[in-house]
Amino acid sequence: MFKNYNMNQLVLPLDLEVNLQNNDIAFHIHCLVESIPQEAFEPFLRNEGCPAYHPRMMLKIILCGYTQSVFSGRKIEALLKDSIRMMWLAQGYEPSYRTINRFRVQPEVKELIRQCFVQFRCQLVQEKLIDQEAIFIDGTKIEANANKFTFVWKKSIEKYHQGLIEKSNQLYNELLEKEILPEIERESEEELTLEELARIVQKADDVINDYDKKIEASSDNTERKTLRSERKFPKQVRKQLLDYIVRKQKYERHFEIFGTRNSYSKTDHDATFMRMKDDYMKNGQLKPGYNVQISTEGQYTLAYSLFSNPTDTRTLIPFLDEIEQHYLPLPKYIVADAGYGSEQNYDDILSNRKREALITYNMYLKEQNKKYKQNEFNSVNWLYDEEKDTYTCPNQQRVVFKYHSVRTDKSGFEREFKIYECEDCSDCPFRSLCTKAKEGNHRKIMVNKKWEQQKEYVRAKLSEEKTNSIYRRRKIDVEPVFGFLKANLCFTRFSVRGKSKVENEMGLALMAVNLRKFTVNTLVRT
Repeated sequence: MFKNYNMNQLVLPLDLEVNLQNNDIAFHIHCLVESIPQEAFEPFLRNEGCPAYHPRMMLKIILCGYTQSVFSGRKIEALLKDSIRMMWLAQGYEPSYRTINRFRVQPEVKELIRQCFVQFRCQLVQEKLIDQEAIFIDGTKIEANANKFTFVWKKSIEKYHQGLIEKSNQLYNELLEKEILPEIERESEEELTLEELARIVQKADDVINDYDKKIEASSDNTERKTLRSERKFPKQVRKQLLDYIVRKQKYERHFEIFGTRNSYSKTDHDATFMRMKDDYMKNGQLKPGYNVQISTEGQYTLAYSLFSNPTDTRTLIPFLDEIEQHYLPLPKYIVADAGYGSEQNYDDILSNRKREALITYNMYLKEQNKKYKQNEFNSVNWLYDEEKDTYTCPNQQRVVFKYHSVRTDKSGFEREFKIYECEDCSDCPFRSLCTKAKEGNHRKIMVNKKWEQQKEYVRAKLSEEKTNSIYRRRKIDVEPVFGFLKANLCFTRFSVRGKSKVENEMGLALMAVNLRKFTVNTLVRT
């Protein structure tokens, strides 16, 4: 005996929602998008043309596709015909892949994604899944949708540009020496601008035209031959100058794209070449990518941002600004690893934002070693006389204060140092172990009092039981999110180009990770 099976009979109910499980991820996607205020959808309103698909529906089906590790517009379109949850979310509509792709890269979608994160956080607070005591910050690099071998390096462009400047100056000076062209007014003696090169080309044209008129007016073959010979050099100069103008315009476009970066990809100008941890060629090859910064709590992403610089140190301050302006007020504790430990970052968190920084620095773990603490040639372990402001080296020589020094980094942040120098390093039996200074020079040490105070603050905070327990949560809070993103969701490479489009896709992928985890946690709680 078999169960009833009849393909020719209508089966009820027709409502697809009945066929979904009670805790299906589609319900969480639906609730999240419906919680977004109506004002966020007003920029999508159009008074002309055919009525558009509702942006709530479009956002739901794209988020649902991403939660199923489907990032292609064509595959999302196919799911609309195959997946019950996608059919229910779309309510029978079947937008084409072109419509899906156009929607997810619109600038207005960025605000919808931001609202998703804000509303999702409110839901986490309501469900008591986060305590809002601390945020955990970390970054990862994700490969851009760009050719791996279309790199442009800033140092190379600077080298070629400098060579062009020298050649153009040399050619201009040669024209003046041979009295072919009159001298022109220059903004700078070091470099000819594009406008100045264009004026020189115009004057070269005038000289060539004068020779042409003389040749046409002359009937003497010998004279005509001489004039042609004299015209040859100005024509060569004009051709060279036109080539210089084209090259200079190209180099200036390169510098404009570079900005503060050292490289970019020709197929995605916003992507910077970085070293990826997942280097499948095993040769340290640089690949175009973006530095993704996220802040988490309870293994949920609460905010994110993309940066073009490969290191994390200079991303912290702008990322915290972005969090405060668009996502959430900063909690009491800001937790991050040693990659963010710098004097500027500590100063910003402690002084400007009035928060507590649970961020280690590069030498924190090494300073805990017994070998480091017992190294008598390490200036940190030298005896310091506060009254005389002197140190005592292992050879019992005084290391006295000499002068103040101020260093300014690329971002404009100033660090103040006190420079100390040993009174006499000559005939020191420990010289080879203590310093690499040349013979006749004495050992110098640089002391940054503010930096030492900040390091002492970090060591004191991490020695407290409560703050140390919060810092220890960092590894099990923020780092697993990247594992969920890359290993579970299989999101390892962007499918769009341009920073604004990449930001939208990154937000969709991170929200998909949040929804998958929230669905599992809800199932466990019930």
